[in-house]
Parts: sequence; C-alpha cells; structure tokens
Amino acid sequence: MTSLSPAATAERSGVSIDTLRYYEREGLIGPIRRTAGGRREYTEDDLFWIGLITCFREAGLGITDLRGFVAILHAEHSPEDRVSFLRERRTALEQRAAALRRAMQVLDEKIAYYS
Repeated sequence: MTSLSPAATAERSGVSIDTLRYYEREGLIGPIRRTAGGRREYTEDDLFWIGLITCFREAGLGITDLRGFVAILHAEHSPEDRVSFLRERRTALEQRAAALRRAMQVLDEKIAYYS
C-alpha cells in the first residue's frame, strides 16, 4: 500500500496540512496511520475521503453536516438513510444555486443598465 507524507497529501488533495489535521481532529477522515516515530502517513483511501469532504465543503455543507454524514457511513445505517441525507443536502444546494442565478441575473441587468 502506498503511503504519502502530510506534505505530499496536502499537495495532491489541494488542502493545507492544517486542514488535514483539522479534518482528522473533527473525525471526518481517519484514523490516519502513524509511523513508528509518530508521523502521519496517508493512503489513497485517505485521499479519497479528503476529496469527498473537500467537495462537500465546497458545496456548502458545514462541519456538523459532515460529521453527521460520516457517522451515517460508519454506523449501521441503511442505504436509504445515506441517500436521504444526500438528497436533503442536494435540495438545499439546488436552492442556493437558484438564488445565485437570480442574483447574477440582477447583476447582469445592472451592468447592462450602467453600460
């Protein structure tokens, strides 16, 4: 199994080392393997989780939502519970996207008006 240093993981994932530690502290990733000397070693699986968490953060999910999702994944919840969670978040994201589209339309109208 390939292991990556924190610096290599940060570079590949596009998040800072501090963010990696924060995700680990919050229970969103991990547990992260450690060397005999106590240094963190990340795996490809860890990179997948970091990417998933980062995507969800960019979609506007808060840490509380992310903790809830991770808990659903790690506990004995049904696939329906997981899908329900994701559908609820998707609906909220659709609403935000619609609000952003309306705001951009207003901005475009003002730009056209003042041009």
